[in-house]
Amino acid sequence: MTDQQKRILGVIGGSGVYAMDALEDIERLTIETPSGATPWGAPSGPLVRGRLCGVDVVFLARHGEGHAIPPSDVNYRANIDAMKRAGVTDLISLSACGSFREDLAPGTFVIVDQYIDRTTKRASSFFGPGFVAHVSMAQPVCPALGDAVEAACKALDISHACGGTYLAIDGPQFSSLAESNLYRSWGCDVIGMTNMPEAKLAREAELPYTTVAMVTDYDCWHETAGPVEVSHIIEIMRQNTANGARLIEKLATLLGPTRTPSPLGIETCLDFAVITAPERRDPEMSAKLSAVAGRVLKG
Repeated sequence: MTDQQKRILGVIGGSGVYAMDALEDIERLTIETPSGATPWGAPSGPLVRGRLCGVDVVFLARHGEGHAIPPSDVNYRANIDAMKRAGVTDLISLSACGSFREDLAPGTFVIVDQYIDRTTKRASSFFGPGFVAHVSMAQPVCPALGDAVEAACKALDISHACGGTYLAIDGPQFSSLAESNLYRSWGCDVIGMTNMPEAKLAREAELPYTTVAMVTDYDCWHETAGPVEVSHIIEIMRQNTANGARLIEKLATLLGPTRTPSPLGIETCLDFAVITAPERRDPEMSAKLSAVAGRVLKG
């Protein structure tokens, strides 16, 4: 890998983030496969490519246009595969979340650095029988991207916190009070429904990834805030969406059109993860992995 390469910034927008109005030279991308979809099915919606502050950006609304897809029905594998096929080199996740900490008030952006996965209903890996790989998730986000997000938040005076553990649940229901208190006792900082298995799949696809968790509420543990209701969080979500758009624009400026590899070596992590011998790999699985593991397969 050369020291520098062209950057294509991928952005997956969560609740409230369904478009990026600041994009220029916009085009909708189609998946270049015989079926017109990824080997894992169709992504949540069309990928939109454009330019932002001189940087190529590919945007995808995680829940589809009009928020029609609930968290456990998002095709996370198709979304990440599609981003990889679009040439994305770095991936930013914008996600609404609840807070488990008094100091992480609604409107705060949390730059997540760890996850606890409590989802049970979702395909969480591209690999499987016939082609086995085990990527490390010890450091699940790219620190260089996290540092850039922090710098952008500071420059824009957006309330933020650096570091935090994101607890992922299936939903679509919010937590019970007992669950909320349990998760707080575990030391979790925020709760959401979408960043797992997304972060795991990004790592398997060798894509540097980071989460900007945008706090909308205090879950239901807070004695005075009351239980979570959608009507209560809409106004905060609007504010977060506006700040999220500003953040991505500033982030593009700070990151620039060229990049160097992640300090974690994420772009080559499959070199140390694939365990199935080449002669034993299932041809059908190998074909499905043509984008995600294409670099390894070509090698």
